[in-house]
Amino acid sequence: MNPNPFTQFASWFTEARASEPTLAEAVCLATATKSGRPSVRMVLLKQVGEAGFVFYTNLESRKADELTENPQAALLFHWKSLGRQVRIEGQVERVSEADAKAYFDSRPKASRLSAWASPQSKVVPNRTFLVDRVAKLEKQYSGEDVPLPAFWGGYRVIPGQFEFWINRDDRLHDRFVYTKEGDGWDMTMLGP
Repeated sequence: MNPNPFTQFASWFTEARASEPTLAEAVCLATATKSGRPSVRMVLLKQVGEAGFVFYTNLESRKADELTENPQAALLFHWKSLGRQVRIEGQVERVSEADAKAYFDSRPKASRLSAWASPQSKVVPNRTFLVDRVAKLEKQYSGEDVPLPAFWGGYRVIPGQFEFWINRDDRLHDRFVYTKEGDGWDMTMLGP
């Protein structure tokens, strides 16, 4: 294992992109309310580096509400093809509007229109409601760039802890935990 968890993650992520049949960047995001009520869902990792792990969402969604109340999260990558998983826990911060806009502008137009059309995590009457909203937006932005909605942005999970898990057929799995210590990382091994 590399002594730097970001380097270790990058190595595994590269392998996962080559071996996972779909979406190696799919990650399970766990959040909780201020009172501790948890919720979990899948999101897509869009950027990773020493600054943290970035995903984007509707800022009026349940996950955004929970991150406002309790700016801590856990991520779980599971790469079945490799028999590996990585857990990450840490503080969460919003990415800058400039970063959000740069990513939003890189998305396909249909994805940008869907971001505008969907009142994420809110009750909608039916699918037709959403399809009609997209159709209206297609007309509104016909031949134009779709702007960044004020209610859309990104979050960065800043790791305080990583756990790398390796499957073993005998169930004696390997678990390596990296904990942030000052400017570096302390690595320990856990029993499976």
